[in-house]
Amino acid sequence: MEIFDILESNERLSQFHGEALYDLDLFTLGKYAQKSRLKRYGNKTFFNSNRHINPTNICADVCKFCAFSANRKNPNPYIMTHEEILHAVKEATKNGAKEIHIVSAHHPDAGVSWYMDIFKKIKQAFPSLHVKAMTAAEVDYLARRYDYSYDEILDMMEKNGVDSMPGGGAEIFDEGVRSRICKGKVSSKGWLKIHQKWHERGHKSNATMLFGHVESRAHRIDHMIRLRELQDKTGGFNAFIPLVYQRENNYLKVERFMGSQEILKTMAISRLMLDNIPHIKAYWATSTINLALIAQEFGADDLDGTIQKESIQSAAGAQSAGGLKLKDFTDLITTSGFIPVERDSLYNEIKQY
Repeated sequence: MEIFDILESNERLSQFHGEALYDLDLFTLGKYAQKSRLKRYGNKTFFNSNRHINPTNICADVCKFCAFSANRKNPNPYIMTHEEILHAVKEATKNGAKEIHIVSAHHPDAGVSWYMDIFKKIKQAFPSLHVKAMTAAEVDYLARRYDYSYDEILDMMEKNGVDSMPGGGAEIFDEGVRSRICKGKVSSKGWLKIHQKWHERGHKSNATMLFGHVESRAHRIDHMIRLRELQDKTGGFNAFIPLVYQRENNYLKVERFMGSQEILKTMAISRLMLDNIPHIKAYWATSTINLALIAQEFGADDLDGTIQKESIQSAAGAQSAGGLKLKDFTDLITTSGFIPVERDSLYNEIKQY
């Protein structure tokens, strides 16, 4: 069956078809991805008012793509106190944040209670604030480091006020690629198992894919299909977030970097492959705000949020350290021809601008 026949009939795309999509020209891909996006959401572009907090950059793992963790290219280790974190949360809420997004490095000595107590303290002080925290990689690390099961860590997260999980740590699921870029980190099987367990508890999460480094197009499609298969079982993913690899200050030797066309093709293919994941997020902190806005015409419908402060991507060269002001954010969306819609962390609409 011809690829165009499958696209026209909205049949589910296979690994073979997904790889074939890359051979289409960008605007043809965009046409089909945008057709799906418009059918779902019209001209709405979603965002939330959020604050990213990264409590420590001291990490037991050495991922070659990472510029955030403290090492000889980033010789400035830090760990925030709970008081410092709570102060940051308080200031964020004053600036309108409705979600706190907490992702840390894998600190070898902080202990499980250091993580769990801060979630509890945030929830006690700000009960209406949505706490998105703990990647599957963090869950896996804490379980291995302190001899807990995944279930025990997830139970503690639930008990201490974590509302949803971010999608980080997925990178690329192919284990050959993982052994090259993040050896020792959570396996692809472990990542998927943790998210499945979280979904089975009735909670939502996101899913990411880091692309543009040493992976192939086939690896990207395989990654999407594995997510699609889990989503068929649980329905627990809110959004898929293709993260553009940032090239500075790390140890991964990448000779050829992607252009904008490859990024937009991957965004569009994500929308077409992931027929059961509601939202495709063009995370502006990795793609730049301008390209993320263009991606809204290639199947993406979400930009993440105002962020306020960002440390992980900006350490590797992204221009995202200071976030974006709400008015600047909504003005950029409007002038791009879309309707800015502020959402909560679970994609309930709060306000149209």
